[in-house]
Amino acid sequence: MTDPNCAVAHGEAEPETETRTLVAVFATPVAEYLLKYGSDLGYHTVQYDPRENSLPTLDGTADVVVTDHHRPELGEVLRDVLAHPVRWVGVMGNPRHPGPHVEALKLLGVSPEQIDRVHRPIGLNIGSRTPPEIAIATLAGLLADRNGRSGGFF
Repeated sequence: MTDPNCAVAHGEAEPETETRTLVAVFATPVAEYLLKYGSDLGYHTVQYDPRENSLPTLDGTADVVVTDHHRPELGEVLRDVLAHPVRWVGVMGNPRHPGPHVEALKLLGVSPEQIDRVHRPIGLNIGSRTPPEIAIATLAGLLADRNGRSGGFF
């Protein structure tokens, strides 16, 4: 009998799928690749930029990735996202620098428990530098988290 995972990998069977939503926050080059590659991975992808559209419906299937930590509305966007039961939320940024989202959320009166839901850094540490590489590292981290894995080599 063929291993079901092997059959899926060889295109001989359809994978079991669950509803997954990927929300890329802010229109950035990384967001463009997140949406492109996320769609290939079976996510329902949504671009959200508060300057251009309203916050989409968010539920427990949503993984929300904030792609620009320099935007002045960062705190408000995260506060609004955290008001929903999203599965995962993270902010891109250099792990050697403090995350500006923490202070922004504190100033808005967001509880420490809610602030702790925000992941930073995000993605797997593969030395990403370009927008496509950053998107791949981010999506790999999301997949690892969804599958209960650390995301390292075997």
